[in-house]
Amino acid sequence: MGSASSPSLNVATPERVSLHLPVAGIGYRCLAWIVDATILFFFWVIAYFVFSLLVSDMLGLFQGLSGIAQTLIVVGVFATQWMYWTLAEVFFHGQTPGKRLLGIRVVRGDGSPVGVYESAIRNLLRAVDFLPVLYASGCLSMLFTKQHLRLGDLVAGTLLVREERFNLDKYTVPAQGSPESASASAASTPGRLGPEDVELILAFLERAPWLEPEARRRLGLGLVERFGGLAEPERAAVLASPESLEGFLRARAQGAR
Repeated sequence: MGSASSPSLNVATPERVSLHLPVAGIGYRCLAWIVDATILFFFWVIAYFVFSLLVSDMLGLFQGLSGIAQTLIVVGVFATQWMYWTLAEVFFHGQTPGKRLLGIRVVRGDGSPVGVYESAIRNLLRAVDFLPVLYASGCLSMLFTKQHLRLGDLVAGTLLVREERFNLDKYTVPAQGSPESASASAASTPGRLGPEDVELILAFLERAPWLEPEARRRLGLGLVERFGGLAEPERAAVLASPESLEGFLRARAQGAR
């Protein structure tokens, strides 16, 4: 649960389960930014070294360009950095390397994964958050908002949450011959889900958006094998896509309540 000193995002899932996501504070965000800024710094150092091998006087070459060409280069540098933040958040489920190292991620205001639009807007406004120097505007905004939002987050409708560490072992099928395997076999008969089984399925469905695609598919398959009790034709249809698999598990959980 969140508190005044440690706010949380409260999300109601489609299964009417309340999910509490702890919000990342300014300390987490600053450390993650330092990691990402260091990566970008070394990228530009390497880029400068490579270009200096081709052009002996880069500063002189830049000063000799027209005003339009100089402007395009500056815009290109900004666009490269904007693409780093945006593409990382979109393709790595709301995480840049720095955010991943610190265990935080960007989400929408309702807790769902961030999209291209939200990520593009929040990172475009980094230029405003940076003003007048060293993210002064962004830090002030984080200090005076309950969920530590910078200006880019306020406009894009996003926030950063701390990533929970999930115990994935409980979603897997127990080994044959173990005491758990007997109960799993009994639970696999349709209509015989117990309260603990329903809670397990709902817990997986809550966490599925945060899992890596391969882990998400593997764990979902394990739950279908454990609780589905499906004949081969129906089983193939359920496993055809992640949506059908998780839809089947959601229906099983709701039908047992």
